[in-house]
Amino acid sequence: QVRLVESGGGLVQAGDSLTLSCAISGHFFSSNAVVWFRQAPGKDRAFVAGISRNDETSYANAVKGRFTISKDNAKNTIYLQMNDLKPEDTGIYYCAGRSNPVVITSSLYYEYWGQGTQVTVSS
Repeated sequence: QVRLVESGGGLVQAGDSLTLSCAISGHFFSSNAVVWFRQAPGKDRAFVAGISRNDETSYANAVKGRFTISKDNAKNTIYLQMNDLKPEDTGIYYCAGRSNPVVITSSLYYEYWGQGTQVTVSS
């Protein structure tokens, strides 16, 4: 069973930075894609950023240039560095993985999910 545990959320002000972490059991992402989704109140989960087995990264247009996804193989951890945060970045951030090396932006393709971490950006 693959286990994902997010951490690093919190309450920040607009313009601040925050780094989320996702610890993944085993060496899951050495062979598979891992992504971040977020869910704002009253909205569906939306793709934020993803990293493939080969370290290719992809981002939602809303976060391009502000967010960076990366991985630390030694720590089995995925990070999401978020800069210049905006109130519209508020939501629950989920780490997710799929048994495939390619990033897909639809949440339907991900079998493994963390419990989520809350990010709140005040204006």
